Amino acid sequence: MNKPLRRIAIFCGLLVLALLVRANWLQYVDADELNTNDRNRRVLIDRYAYERGNIIVDGKPITGSVKTDHTDFAYKRTYVNGPMWSPVTGYASQVFGANQIEKLEDGILSGNSDQLFFDRTMSMFTGDEKKGGNVVTTLSGAAQKAAFEGLGSKKGAVAAMDPKTGKVLALASTPSYDPSSFAGSAKEDEKAWATLSAKDNKNKPMLNRALREVYPPGSTFKVVTAAAALEHGKVKDINDPTDTPQPYILPNTRTEMKNMSGGCENATLMFALQISCNSVFAKLGDDVGRDKMLETAEKFGFNDAELDTPVRAAKSRYNETMDRPGNALSSIGQFDTATTPLQMAMVAAAIANDGKLMKPYMVDQLVAPNLDVISKTKPQEMSRPLSGENAQLLQQMMENVVEKGGGKNAALGGGVKVGGKTGTAQHGENNAKNPYAWFISYAKTGDGSPVAVAVVVEDSGAERENISGGGLAAPIAKAVMKAVVDSKR
Repeated sequence: MNKPLRRIAIFCGLLVLALLVRANWLQYVDADELNTNDRNRRVLIDRYAYERGNIIVDGKPITGSVKTDHTDFAYKRTYVNGPMWSPVTGYASQVFGANQIEKLEDGILSGNSDQLFFDRTMSMFTGDEKKGGNVVTTLSGAAQKAAFEGLGSKKGAVAAMDPKTGKVLALASTPSYDPSSFAGSAKEDEKAWATLSAKDNKNKPMLNRALREVYPPGSTFKVVTAAAALEHGKVKDINDPTDTPQPYILPNTRTEMKNMSGGCENATLMFALQISCNSVFAKLGDDVGRDKMLETAEKFGFNDAELDTPVRAAKSRYNETMDRPGNALSSIGQFDTATTPLQMAMVAAAIANDGKLMKPYMVDQLVAPNLDVISKTKPQEMSRPLSGENAQLLQQMMENVVEKGGGKNAALGGGVKVGGKTGTAQHGENNAKNPYAWFISYAKTGDGSPVAVAVVVEDSGAERENISGGGLAAPIAKAVMKAVVDSKR
């Protein structure tokens, strides 16, 4: 063979080798990525070729599938009481994709997960139609209903969890939306999507406020400041005077810290939480110092950018670089402090659980179509923000708020102790907008605490002077706690 032919043969051989390498690369390396790519229409068609598995609450499905006459998509997703459950389920649409549990557990729900390989193989031999597996949640239907109906026409959110395990019991957000309205591919579905997702839709119905919105926590954050003061030895006895002057001037400024009620001068920590003294907690925050305040806040979960439930929650924030007056203001839940409702439920839960914070989760089990359990979530301790002794002191203080302070609307009676803290968070330029109404709480029976709750009412339509955590948010928290306690009896 002459030299030119030899070169051509070698070049052709290299081309064939390159094709073989590329073909094998696509087959074995890129296969998973291509199979899950939303732009792969064959994957989309396959996803809706069979009945999708369901998301389960209290043993019953809150989702379903219905047969369609579409040429490509044999089935369409349906939802039971979609607006109430959408903060949990998310949506699964033939055109607009999926989010939240519907997306995160799509492999199980669609039946395409490697964990379901055995089921798919067996169905080839038995002739059974392919089916998706189920996602069993930790949610309580009664608690979710109480939260959703309690919010009603108000804009806001509720998060509730079991302090002992971290199980999420309720996750409500209003205004909400019905995922069924755009689950298909008809013109009506496109119109519904366009309306719901429009940037000029001020209600933001598709925003999961319980997990993805951050708010100034206002006075509910004072329990974190109290925890920091106890943990770092700035307060030895919750019934001793705190040596707080009246007026209290913010450090390095001439700005007086205003209180909404009298009696804050040298108030005890117990009484200061009861009447929510700004001056006492601003001074305590300064006494503890930014770094120690930051340490305590982060033990409660603030500044954690990867809190997955499995839906990822937005990061709650306690500023790491602010000056002394900024830290004092942050210690009463203002300035740059911002939090999700879930984060404040975690604060209440850690206190109720004697200082132990459990990681929140809302998927209990993944179940195969034949009902075999594929995986089960185990409760996981996240941190110890405060000692058991100090947690019990804070329980005394929070229970006093419900007995004698602004949290009376959350009392359950019947031998159930309730601890809580109100909050009214100013926001907007020069605090011009209506404040947010907050309430965090827990209920405690003879068997311990089965539920901790955080409620924020962002907009209720009430006049500014009528907005308060005790008036607007506490009754919602009470309804959620009652639903959980009653379900345990």
